[in-house]
Amino acid sequence: MGEFIRVHIDQEKCKSPDEVKAWASVCPVGIFKVHDGKAYVVEENEDECTFCGLCLQVCRSGAVTIEKLYE
Repeated sequence: MGEFIRVHIDQEKCKSPDEVKAWASVCPVGIFKVHDGKAYVVEENEDECTFCGLCLQVCRSGAVTIEKLYE
C-alpha cells in the first residue's frame, strides 16, 4: 500500500483478461502489472498515481478503486 494513495483491484470483478489488459495498460505511471490475465498493483509505483481516472474509465466492471489517504 502506498503512503498517500491506496489502489485496490477486486479480482472477483475482473473476469475478462482483455478488459484487464486494457485498463492496466492506460495507466501513465505504471501502477499495474498483468500476469496470467490478472492485474496487480506495483506497490512501489502506487504513490505515483495522479488520479487521472483513465483506469477507472476503461474498467467497466468497477474492479479498480482509488482512495486518497490525505486531505
